[in-house]
Amino acid sequence: MSVQANQGAYCSPRLDRQKEYSQVEVGFPSQEESLLMPYCENPNDPTETVYGWVPVNIVTDIIAKHGGIVEGDVPAGVNPGPRVKRIGAVEYREWGC
Repeated sequence: MSVQANQGAYCSPRLDRQKEYSQVEVGFPSQEESLLMPYCENPNDPTETVYGWVPVNIVTDIIAKHGGIVEGDVPAGVNPGPRVKRIGAVEYREWGC
């Protein structure tokens, strides 16, 4: 999934480079995620749409539920948890990202 926060995203505050966001925009998850559905712009196609003004604690919970971040960063205010590193079939989790 993509997680964005900037002046053009559905987030709060709706400004660039803030020290912390309370809500962020999520887009195009690889599978339907029940925690996101209340924010879904197009519930008929949940993997090809955006989710506006998702509270950062929900995004943090989704990241934790799925084992951490595989690549990229999250906006300020979202706890990234562990970073997942894949080497072949083995996954490693690195804390303190």
